[in-house]
Amino acid sequence: MITPEIVNDQYMVQVASENHLQLAETICREMEESAKARGTGIAKRSPIYVMEKMLEGKAIVATTLAGEWVGFCYIETWEHGKFVANSGLIVRPEHRKSGIATRIKAKAFELSRSRFPNAKIIGITTSLAVMKINSDLGYQPVTLSELPGDEAFWKGCQTCANFDILTRTNRKHCLCTGMLYDPEEHKKPEQKTENWNFLKESKLYERWMRIKERILLRLQHDRSRSRKTERELETA
Repeated sequence: MITPEIVNDQYMVQVASENHLQLAETICREMEESAKARGTGIAKRSPIYVMEKMLEGKAIVATTLAGEWVGFCYIETWEHGKFVANSGLIVRPEHRKSGIATRIKAKAFELSRSRFPNAKIIGITTSLAVMKINSDLGYQPVTLSELPGDEAFWKGCQTCANFDILTRTNRKHCLCTGMLYDPEEHKKPEQKTENWNFLKESKLYERWMRIKERILLRLQHDRSRSRKTERELETA
């Protein structure tokens, strides 16, 4: 049983249920607007999909104490429960930098560990803020090859603006960074794994992200320009 949590005497963070179905369209609209504003990263999800997650008990919702929607996250399983993804983290703009995203992610992590205690918990993100939250929970950055090979997992990226980069590099590179929590590495106190210190390495990592973005987007631009030239030659 995952207990609802009151945060800063302002917010309620809890496992979503049928009582939250009416929020699905608002959540999806905010996901889409956020992806457009950033130019990267959040794959589109339909209201029906979000409702299914709520009814399955696989979503976390944050509201004000008056019931106004604040934030959302959901979990998915892959390869027969070997992997669990905490996905789709979104917070309404006016509530960002309040610390609520951290509590939503922590509650999604708690839900994942409760329902799938032996699963590796994974995430992919372009957000340095999410990387910081994940690192505090015990995630480590990993290569994309260490994430599920399930085609359905990668199909979820198709609506992302950067999907072409992912497919063109045979899923070896993207603007997103893969992150993973392995419960086996955290089981025994004497073998306790030190969490990745994101703050210590954030400046270096941020620089690497900018370099990676420039290279991958330049390759994408060059490829598009090459295709345009080929079409022009064909019609000449």
